[in-house]
Amino acid sequence: MPTFPAAAEVSPLHSAGAERPNLYQAAGLAAIVAVLGLSTIWSTVNALWAMWTTDALKSIGMFVPLVSFVLILRVWRSLEWEMEGSWWGLAILVLTAVVVHLRDQSVLIFVFSPQWSIFVPPYSLVMFAYGAGVVLLFGGTRLFRASLFPLLLLFFVNPVPHVFNVFVDLPLQRISAHVARGFAIALGQPLSPDQLRLMFTPDFGMFIAPGCNGIRGAITMGFIALIAGYVYRFRWYAHAAVVAGAVLLGYVFNFARLSLLVLYYLVALHFTSLQNKAEMGDYVIGGCLFLLGTFLLFYVVRRLSESAGQIRPPSINVPASAEPAKNSSFYLRFAAMLVLTLFSGYKVARAYVQTHNASYTAQMNADQDAAGQFPAQAGSYKLVRTWNDNIFAGTLLYHWAEYAPADGGPHVSLAVSPLLGSHDTLICHSARGEDPLWRDQLILPMAGNVPVNFSGSFFNDGATQYLEATTICNGATCGEYSSDRKHFGFVYSKPDAQSLFSQDPQRPIPILLRAETIDTTLPADVARQQMTTAVRSFLASVDLAGLTQPYRHR
Repeated sequence: MPTFPAAAEVSPLHSAGAERPNLYQAAGLAAIVAVLGLSTIWSTVNALWAMWTTDALKSIGMFVPLVSFVLILRVWRSLEWEMEGSWWGLAILVLTAVVVHLRDQSVLIFVFSPQWSIFVPPYSLVMFAYGAGVVLLFGGTRLFRASLFPLLLLFFVNPVPHVFNVFVDLPLQRISAHVARGFAIALGQPLSPDQLRLMFTPDFGMFIAPGCNGIRGAITMGFIALIAGYVYRFRWYAHAAVVAGAVLLGYVFNFARLSLLVLYYLVALHFTSLQNKAEMGDYVIGGCLFLLGTFLLFYVVRRLSESAGQIRPPSINVPASAEPAKNSSFYLRFAAMLVLTLFSGYKVARAYVQTHNASYTAQMNADQDAAGQFPAQAGSYKLVRTWNDNIFAGTLLYHWAEYAPADGGPHVSLAVSPLLGSHDTLICHSARGEDPLWRDQLILPMAGNVPVNFSGSFFNDGATQYLEATTICNGATCGEYSSDRKHFGFVYSKPDAQSLFSQDPQRPIPILLRAETIDTTLPADVARQQMTTAVRSFLASVDLAGLTQPYRHR
């Protein structure tokens, strides 16, 4: 197999042997402080880790930062650990840390459609900005240009954005179910009418879940091909063809997996001992097919790498100077990055100690099951019940309280999230296929005639019509704002100035108000006006800022 030197491997060596260890040591120090410097965007790192470990579809994203880091070091080594850094890198890092801190204290969401909302800044952009800042700070513009691919790879830390789930993932689920159903019927097996369940008997069948649509395998194969094409220096058309072929291969093998799984179920109809092992059978079939697909992909990659016509020729970049890089400002830049890391690391360590404090942990565990703290009476509204909204892992989302008016009008429910942070409820609705009939800004006065801005949405699910109004309380102020829009716009809140500059900032607390009616015959505009009036009447006796006081420092 022919080999080609990397772009800068033809440049003169930087050294003399006495100075080479210094470059190695400097690069090592830069790499260490770059990893530690993730504390400047720690909330983003935490959010990504939670996403990777709870969503199997997005779990491959956890390998992206590691692969990007290794590829950047690979490029840097080809440049002989050049240390011509730029102070612009530090400016980017500081700006990124400030923007992340602002986002932690407020909410800014760009809404394209009911199914597509993006938190600003998105996690992928934060990771790219951090990586670009570190590369510029220590390696300079030449390293930045040479490592542009691994930096752009950081945009895939969230490999499957929410809009992809809505418009691609769910339709593929239905296609996969149709293919499996068609194969089973072709084999003469009668099935139940449910389109996503293939019931071979009343008690034995398979459900075509989103994870069965091949998207995970296709994305994994695509990433492998993308990185392999970069490492082997494929020309753009060969690179694109390999990636497209790898994604298609992932889908083809998934359909083969579904077909083999149908055969497994047919066999298990006659051998009942296999029926309780169907899930393991699915894992074995899928694992074997993925391994075979990976072998085929690397066979193609190897054959292409042996063809000189598919490989980009090496470019010759002559460095500005053939003398050893003796940039004394490296130590100043390293010290500046270290100070930024220590400053942010102090806050992270403080939060870690507090979170793992025994009494604090016991309190938080108790709060997962304890009811929220709500007043028994709010004007003419009386508390009738409370409950908690927890996800499957037991994590608390909202404390809920339902209030009934003395005149027998619509009930109003109030929810407070002690742990969630900024949250757009429209994303949850769109994931369930619920689109609002109306969405706009609401300004409602709370106790003391203090106006509060809400983002309002109105829904009709066929059984009820209901209005939801969401806001964010940050410190002593509350407010969430929606820009006027027809097709897209912003939803945002204003951070509290005291919280921004405090060493112990107060968390933004999401508030959700909901009023509903079971009369679905009411015109939507009439029902919305009634629900808005009910929420307005209830809120006039409630102090939201005081209600969120117990949860601000968690």
